[in-house]
Amino acid sequence: MKEYKLYIDNQWLDAGDGGTFASYHKATGEEVNRFAAATEADVDRACRAARAAFPAWSGLDGETRSEYLRAAAGIMKRRRREMAELEAMETGKPVYDTYDFDTRVSIWAFEYFADLCREIRGEVIPLGDVNQRDFDFVTYEPYGVAAIIAPFNFPLHLLTRSLAPALAAGNTCVIKASSITPSTAAVMAEVFEEAGFPAGVVNVVHGQGSLVGNALVSNREVDIVGFTGSEAVGRQLMRLSADSPVMKKLVLELGGKGGVIVEPDADLDIATTCQIEGFTFNQGEVCCAMTRVILHEDVYDAYLAMLKEKCDRIPIGDPLNYDTRMGVLISEEHLREVDAHVKRAVEQGAGIYAGGHRCTKPGCAGAPYYMPTILTDVTPEMDVWRKEVFGPVLCVCKYRDIEDAIRLANDTEFGLGANIFSRDLKKAYQIARRLNAGSVWVNLPNGMHMACPFGGNKNSGSGREYGTYGLHEYLKVKNNMWRMH
Repeated sequence: MKEYKLYIDNQWLDAGDGGTFASYHKATGEEVNRFAAATEADVDRACRAARAAFPAWSGLDGETRSEYLRAAAGIMKRRRREMAELEAMETGKPVYDTYDFDTRVSIWAFEYFADLCREIRGEVIPLGDVNQRDFDFVTYEPYGVAAIIAPFNFPLHLLTRSLAPALAAGNTCVIKASSITPSTAAVMAEVFEEAGFPAGVVNVVHGQGSLVGNALVSNREVDIVGFTGSEAVGRQLMRLSADSPVMKKLVLELGGKGGVIVEPDADLDIATTCQIEGFTFNQGEVCCAMTRVILHEDVYDAYLAMLKEKCDRIPIGDPLNYDTRMGVLISEEHLREVDAHVKRAVEQGAGIYAGGHRCTKPGCAGAPYYMPTILTDVTPEMDVWRKEVFGPVLCVCKYRDIEDAIRLANDTEFGLGANIFSRDLKKAYQIARRLNAGSVWVNLPNGMHMACPFGGNKNSGSGREYGTYGLHEYLKVKNNMWRMH
């Protein structure tokens, strides 16, 4: 176990009131690390340090900022296994995934945006022949201080996908991970220290979101907030921003209720393999999880039988075992919430085709493991269809006409992701155009690429992460119109 202090202005500091808290191994309950619990005064100190560092950091050329980001990526590579194991213990997800995905794409974010920060450039807008003396050009400039708030389900990945573009754009940052999973954010403070980042460019604070997160969003020094988390907290942050002395720009990636349309001509082996990943990866604690599958009546029975057979083969167990493919939920309380969703669905008329209970396999007793669960005969009126469960629970319904399938897929207040499985790519294209989602995957599970934009519509948030789109979320647009004498 290690004790981490706050990292503010390149100094390791105790909390102002001396408070601390611990993180825990989700499968065993053992303490992992201990952290200083920031006060509002500590948050303010971090924000003021970021503000003081902004002029020099934003004034660096892109090549120099790129070198800092690449130095951080190199240190992350060296410490990759350490960070992967910390994430596995604190989140409960398999170390196979934290090594193969979470840490890999976090390093990728720093490398990718290290390249992009060399490419920030403006544009000229021709004003025509009306007045040959006027000249107009557009510049892209950093906002100032960015607060980056990461959730518990992908603590490192969802932190770095916002942090890297914010830094590349020339912003200085104050970052906060979930108080449930703070270790990799603390390690990142060590990474920035070793990489030689100037004082105040990145500051790391720890603590409860209700105190530390709210203090960040309310702080006068903060100009832009990148947040990934629940719809409820996203709404709260919007209210805090509106009530703060100066409103902040918010980049929000919130909940989802991904709709999956399976056409009668779909390759069922591909569709069911993708569906397994789509609702059991990370124990279903994924915003863009594929949680509502809409099956054509001609393939309904065959699809479900194949899906259940694959569910039964998923190795569930110790997150630190590299053979495990599905780990433990984030807490016992959350398991009870997931189970309550399933029980309520049954009360409302759904059937349990698979799972529907705690996992009691050898080695799983006493920890919040939950079986992959398939609910059939689900209707749009049921709570489980409308609410984000955030667990390995799949809702299944049947359709005959594609118009019904599109209507069902769009029948949600979320709009993060959707999937289509069909061999007819022309038809898939036409369906995709009508789905109200930030991302549509065809013959693929939900996924990401650092160059491709990702974000939600409706209650799934605002703004986009990744790629040039993600970089430009952290750049403000300035128009410059000059009279040329």
